[in-house]
Amino acid sequence: MTHEDVIVRPVDEVSWADAETVFGTRGDPSTCWCQFFKVTNAEWKQLDRPTCSSRFRDQVQDARDDPSMPAPGLIAYEDGEPVGWVAVEPRTSYPTALRGKVITGGSTEAADDASVWAVVCFVVRVGFRRRGVAGALLAAAVSHARDRGARVIEGYPVDVVDHQKMSSADLYHGTVTLFEGAGFGITARPTPGRALMTLRL
Repeated sequence: MTHEDVIVRPVDEVSWADAETVFGTRGDPSTCWCQFFKVTNAEWKQLDRPTCSSRFRDQVQDARDDPSMPAPGLIAYEDGEPVGWVAVEPRTSYPTALRGKVITGGSTEAADDASVWAVVCFVVRVGFRRRGVAGALLAAAVSHARDRGARVIEGYPVDVVDHQKMSSADLYHGTVTLFEGAGFGITARPTPGRALMTLRL
């Protein structure tokens, strides 16, 4: 499979049922709905699965209602089947990530700069992994951010050389090789096994 075989669309342009299919009913995606990086640690402890899903749905609806608001991410399709997700937004949308060691120890960009975008999470459904879906999602995320005025895009992937026994579920940040394939370069290695990678547009 190549990137051309995967169609990627902003989540605010697709059906809610397609998002539900990608996030599923089991595992971390179905619990988090990409809310972890959007709330404080104290707030996260108070959230349950239905609340995370509801918050996500509200964020999608906000993007539908207001074209100036970016969608929280993109959905990938293979032969019409929803198969994957990438979270990409201005970095200011992710307060927990901004406080994390990967960014505070590695980024040279101002925390309040909305022209800095971030790719923080990938979901690829079981049965569709190792088929180029994540690569297609990342390429689309770069185009999506560029079209909406991003100056810089950051990623915070795992270096599998240091973590060779990680499961697919543990690779939700993406991998260094995935980001390198999309033109990102390593800016810093602020924590063991993680890199801060940057693409300047």
